[in-house]
Order: sequence, then structure tokens, then C-alpha cells
Amino acid sequence: MFQQREQLLGAGAASARLSLADVLPTPTRPAQPAPALPAPATGLEALKARLLRTRQFIHDTNWTPDLGQNIGSLEWFRGLGTLCLLCTGAYAVFPGVSPIGAAATAPAPVAREELRSQMIMPMAFGSDTGRAMAATDAVVALRQAPERPTIELAATIGRGDSFLRVMQRAGVGSGDAQAVANLVSSVVPLDDIRDGTRIDITLGRRFARNQPRPVELIAFRARFDLNVEIVRAGSALDLVQKPILVDATPLRIRGTVGSSLYRSARAAGAPPSAIQAYLRTLATQLSIGSDIRSTDQFDIIVDYKRAATGEVELGELLYAGLERSGKPRAQMLRWKSGNNVQWFEASGVGETRGEFARPVNGGVTSGFGYRRHPILGFRRMHSGIDFRAPSGAPIYATADGVVNYAGRKGGYGNFVRIAHGGNIATGYGHMSRIAVSSGTRVRRGQVIGYVGSTGLSTGPHLHYELYRGGRAIDPNSVKFTTRAQLSGSELANFRARLKQLLGVAPGAALQSLSPPPAAKSDEPKREIERIAGTTIA
Repeated sequence: MFQQREQLLGAGAASARLSLADVLPTPTRPAQPAPALPAPATGLEALKARLLRTRQFIHDTNWTPDLGQNIGSLEWFRGLGTLCLLCTGAYAVFPGVSPIGAAATAPAPVAREELRSQMIMPMAFGSDTGRAMAATDAVVALRQAPERPTIELAATIGRGDSFLRVMQRAGVGSGDAQAVANLVSSVVPLDDIRDGTRIDITLGRRFARNQPRPVELIAFRARFDLNVEIVRAGSALDLVQKPILVDATPLRIRGTVGSSLYRSARAAGAPPSAIQAYLRTLATQLSIGSDIRSTDQFDIIVDYKRAATGEVELGELLYAGLERSGKPRAQMLRWKSGNNVQWFEASGVGETRGEFARPVNGGVTSGFGYRRHPILGFRRMHSGIDFRAPSGAPIYATADGVVNYAGRKGGYGNFVRIAHGGNIATGYGHMSRIAVSSGTRVRRGQVIGYVGSTGLSTGPHLHYELYRGGRAIDPNSVKFTTRAQLSGSELANFRARLKQLLGVAPGAALQSLSPPPAAKSDEPKREIERIAGTTIA
């Protein structure tokens, strides 16, 4: 209501003001002339003005904006239109690609042959090189193609192969092959030539095609320290020996055990096979896991030969030692006593023979005696002991003997049985793979198979049995030992050999080979050399 009144009052005041203005007289002003209007532009000037405005608009407008910014804006669509217009224009003026037509003319036969002699073509299409010329009547065909004057061959002695068969298989006549074999056998036994030896053979010219080529030269390495050449001298064959300088200094490797004996020995440069033999040898004297400390010093000596030609021959482990605080903890030397090669302590006492070793590296999970069978579900006699071991772990013979069974055997799965003499035998069951055959003679510590879970088995493990007189007995109840003892001159030779090996400096075998001393020449010196060696007073 109040707002309406105010509006009415305002309206009345306005009307009052208008009424008063109408009543009061207005003063008169002198009349002024109206401004002059511009003259209308002509058509040419209007066109110039329009072109000027259009040019200014084109100049001020951004026709090529960045299409990666302000997407969807008017400026962005303007740039998209510019791009489409340019692409359409380029496509419209594109002339296109088309082959240029020409009249195909086949070359003349003579020109084709000329071109063909200079082309490179697949052999399947009759390729040739150079200018082809047809034979004339002056060309007479040969009755037989000429042979090469000499042929160079290479033969390799394979496993189970014989030297004589290799010669004959390479093309050497039976007479020459037998003569070569007799010459070589006078230097080195033919059976001692190693498998894989390469034999270089040179055969000469033969007089008739139905005759074998004669031997001109045969060269090969008969031994690690000897090269042999058989050379033809007239109608006979002569053997030439070429000795090779060989250093037989044993390889000695010493170091600290650290966190891992194997890794430390490998880091020191010991070969893997030597480290494995070293660990097996030490295991006969002490426990590898508990008796060796990280501060102990290992000492490994390996038979090692180096040839001047660069070849290296790694032999057997000769010495296995372990020191603690500068004092020997274990010293084992490989020694041949009679016909047997075994390990002896530094005192001359041989290793224990006949005592059963552990077949695998693992703990016992089930002992000998009655138990509830985990698969059959009832109590029955467990005629052995079970060792825990992962699948694929090696299984070792616990003593020397002869394998009298190797194969599948009922619930035992893959099974091996070894007779050790004295009515004693051992059995190994549930193998994943067997590494020996029946009738094989094995030695203590030799791998005879690998852990598995064949037969009645709940998981990978080794079932080990011991038999006496054909009956299974507790493997932990039988231990027999025999010890070898050196004495007399053999003991003196043993100690001399031990002293010789311990006198080898570590790494001495890796030093550079010194050339053999040059022989003194008996040739007289020249006059200038004698004058140079005298002093003039």
C-alpha cells in the first residue's frame, strides 16, 4: 500500500513539473544553420572502402589457430575449416600417379643372350655368368674329367671309433691306413688317442681311377704334449714327432670360506668339478654344515697342465685341505696304493672303506619298524628308512658294490639294489630316474639315480633299505670299517709328495710359460763379432 502511494505521489509531482514548464515562458535563441551533410560517395570509393575493411578483417583474424587448444570454440572451428579447405584443395589439384605407356618390344635373340650373360638370376631359371658361347666342331668331349692333383680332408675320431676305421672311412687305402696305424702305435697307443681328435689328411695323385689315392701327409695331436705328422718320402711313409712344451705345475687355490664355501671357491677361480670333489672328500672327515666356520681357510690343489699352444687340461683333485687359525683342520691327499686310488690323511691313514655313507643330503622322516602306511591305511612293516629330499636330488651309493637290480619294482617304483659283498646289500626306492644299469660296478659316493615319487609314495623322498643275507635289517644297526695304513718306503714317498704339493705357491700354474733354453751353437763366430767382443788397450 505504501509503495503504491509513493508511486502516486511521484507521478503527481511529475505532472506538476510538466505543467509548470508549460506555463513559464521560454527565452528565444537565435537560429543556427544546420550542419552540412557529407556528400554521397561515388561507387568506386565505396568499393575501395569495402576492400579496405575486408583486408583489415582478414589481417586481424587468426585463420590458423592451434587445434590442440580451446577445442570447441569458434576460433577452433575456424582453424578446422581452414585445414579442411587446404586438404580439399590439395586433393582437387592432385594429378594422380599412373604408369607411362610405352610400346613393349621384345629384344632380338642375340640381344637377349647378351643381356642374359650380364644378369643375376636364380639357378632354377638357368643362371649363368659371362658370355655364353656355343660349342663348335673343334670341341671334342673328354672321355673323363681330370682329377685334382691333391685332396685335403679332415676326419674326427668319434666315441667308440678306431683309428684304422677313421682312416679308411676318409678314403685312405687299406695298405696306407695300416702303415699309418703301425707308425702311430710305435709312439702312442691307438686307444689313448682321445675322442674328438681332428686328423688332417692330404691325399695325392693316383695313377688309375680304380686305385686309392696315396697318402701325402697326415697330421694330428697324438697326445697333449705331442703333435705327429706322417709324411711320404718316395714310396715310404715317415713319422715326424713335434713335441709341445707343457707346464705340469699343479693349480693351487686358497681362500677364506666366508658365507658359502662353494661360492668363495668359485670366486677364487676353482673349477666346479674340483669344488664338488673337494666337498665330497672333506665330508669323509667332518660335517660340511656344522664343522666348517666362515673364518676357515680352504686349500685346493688340482692336477693342471698347460701347453705352449694355449690349451689347458684340468685333471683330478690332488689335495683337499682346511685350516683354522693357521693350523691344519683336515689334510687329505689322493694316493695310489697298489691298484686302488684312495684318499689318505697326512699321517698316512687311508679313508674309511665299507662304512655306509648317507645316500642323500636330507633328514630322516620315517624310521625302521612297524607303522601305519600313509596310503594303504593299515599297520605294516616299514623295512627301511625314508630320507627327506627334493625331487631330482642326486642319490649316492653308500658303499662300493655291483648293481644287481635296476628297474621298476612294484610299490618301490624305480628301484636299484647294490650288492656290497659279505652278504650285505642296499636298496633305493621311489627314484624319478635311474642312472645305472644292472651289472654296473659303482663306488661309494657315485650317483646312481635321482629322488622322485614313483610307486606307493605320497611325495618326493628316498626309501633306503639295508639287507643282510637277503633280509631287510635296520640300516642304522650295521657299521663296518676297514682302514688302510701306509708304511715303509710307500709312506716316505707319500710324505714327499705331500710336501711337494704344499710347496706349490697359489697361482703358480697361471704364470706365463718360459720358452725352452736355446741350445748352444758350435758355429764359429764371425770376425766382426770377435772384434766387437774384444777390448783394445
